[in-house]
Amino acid sequence: MSTQTSDQTDTDARRGIAPTAPRRRAAPQGRAASAFLAPFAVLYLLFIIGPALYGLVLSFTDASLVKPGLNGAAGLRNYAEALSSSDFWSSLWHTLWFTILTTPPLVILGFVLALLANRVARGRWFFRLAFFAPYILPSAVVALIWMWLYTPALGLLDTALAKVGMTAPSWLGDAAWAMPSLAITTVWWTLGFNFILYLAGLQEIPRDLYEAAAMDGAGPWQQVRRITIPMLGRTTTLVAVLQVIASLKVFDQMYLMTSGGPNFATRSILQLVYDEGFTNYRVGYAAAVSMLFFLVVLAVSAVWFTLVRRQEKVV
Repeated sequence: MSTQTSDQTDTDARRGIAPTAPRRRAAPQGRAASAFLAPFAVLYLLFIIGPALYGLVLSFTDASLVKPGLNGAAGLRNYAEALSSSDFWSSLWHTLWFTILTTPPLVILGFVLALLANRVARGRWFFRLAFFAPYILPSAVVALIWMWLYTPALGLLDTALAKVGMTAPSWLGDAAWAMPSLAITTVWWTLGFNFILYLAGLQEIPRDLYEAAAMDGAGPWQQVRRITIPMLGRTTTLVAVLQVIASLKVFDQMYLMTSGGPNFATRSILQLVYDEGFTNYRVGYAAAVSMLFFLVVLAVSAVWFTLVRRQEKVV
């Protein structure tokens, strides 16, 4: 075998063919990738998939915080009770209403402010900091700031309105104003995240497109309509879907600022889960409500994603 190899090498050398290096086995990239993904996979299974499956099991039982164990099977009784409960439907409507109040302004304002900031030649870092800074604040800090702003007679908003001769409403004490007040707080708090996403998308659009459009006589509004909006279609889809999911999962600001009041006018579905599970100690029923809410989030997100994608294709 070695004689044949040497003869082949000599023949190639006489023909002017460079000898080929011996082949090496490909590096086990698959094993290396699996090793790097293993810690994440383990944590994901332990803290996401595992609790979700356990919650699904709990939803079919009479589990309670005051008794050990699962306390027997409940079948579909918890789901039937939730679907026939007025508290469940009212809490679900409050969550959907909050999503309607917050999603459009957060998407539109994020785009508009990013568009304006992207046109600033100097000091762009200041606008990034100014708009994104509230987003990094803890929910408790945001609640304290806006509860002070909404304080009757002493808050900044009441004082400002009184100086111009206007009577301020009871921002958090009136059922008609409590949810819009929470929506304003949320827009101020979370606007920076959408702003950064849109700003990053704007910086990826080639400047040559705008220069060519300007040479063809396109004005600023035409450039935004024909270039910016279509090029940011994927970014808008991402922002819209993430915002809908985040608004549906609202809990912190409602619980801290109004505790679901006045008269349960701002109690979200997640607060209902909290009340049933940790106040009434009905863990099985709370798990059933959670599973139903998961289906609602999944359905709303799918419908919203489909609508946005269709609109993206039309634009």
